[in-house]
Amino acid sequence: MSETPERDTAAIKIERHSLHDAILNRLRDMIIEGDLPPGSRVNEGQIGSMLGVSRTPLREALKNLAGEGLVDLIPSRGAVVKKFAAKEVRDMLDVVRMLEETAARSACELATTHGISKVRAMHDEMLGCYRSGDRLGYYKLNQDIHSAIVALADNAALSDVHSLLQTRLKRIRFIGHEGPEKWAKAVAEHEEMIAALENRDADRLSAVISKHLRKAWERVKDSLND
Repeated sequence: MSETPERDTAAIKIERHSLHDAILNRLRDMIIEGDLPPGSRVNEGQIGSMLGVSRTPLREALKNLAGEGLVDLIPSRGAVVKKFAAKEVRDMLDVVRMLEETAARSACELATTHGISKVRAMHDEMLGCYRSGDRLGYYKLNQDIHSAIVALADNAALSDVHSLLQTRLKRIRFIGHEGPEKWAKAVAEHEEMIAALENRDADRLSAVISKHLRKAWERVKDSLND
């Protein structure tokens, strides 16, 4: 019996990996945008039919989302989109704020010019999404910028905790941009952030990020139930 060529096997593995990522990313976006609202059960049959995939890769993706804290896997009910209480959200935002304040100071001291330029490029691309009304594209770049500033602090433990909380807050942070007034204010705060980073003004960047994340709570709290 002939063996499967190594080249073909590698191609199959890449294809399967790509399918998994595609399903995972689509489900995550559906949660972020509210197509799968907090507290709702994920109907595997309906979602599988919509995406054109079987239940096996769908369930694998749901396990990943459970690991990210975006869904709960409940016996007899299946996957349910995570619903956070207002206090949980505020507590997480408070911790994210403290982490980013600390990261901001280290970033201003340790970041390379190239590293700061990459954040500027993301910022400019994010503004393009804002001008075109692409909320999801804007949101993703927004979160990438926050993560990139944290990464510039060169503290793996800080980045790990920040990443965990950022993931759990995905839907919450997205609704913070609902409405033109909230969105415009968030953009203005990001303009201040990038200016402070480029000037390596640690005090200013830390203060702007602190204000930005305090305002984030103000922008989302009315959308939450205790």
